[in-house]
Amino acid sequence: MKKIKITQIRSGIGRPARQKRTLEALGIKKMHHTVEHEATPQILGMVEKVRHLVSVEEI
Repeated sequence: MKKIKITQIRSGIGRPARQKRTLEALGIKKMHHTVEHEATPQILGMVEKVRHLVSVEEI
């Protein structure tokens, strides 16, 4: 499968708890932290929910 690189570019402060938990579930711990995941439908769905807080690029 394809891999994607997810980087947090905006803060989760002041966001709904659900969005904060989604960032945590993706493994993102702080600003400008980057993680790599397989591009599964579940991961892509989580990324879609927080697309305004992260940047995504294919590897």
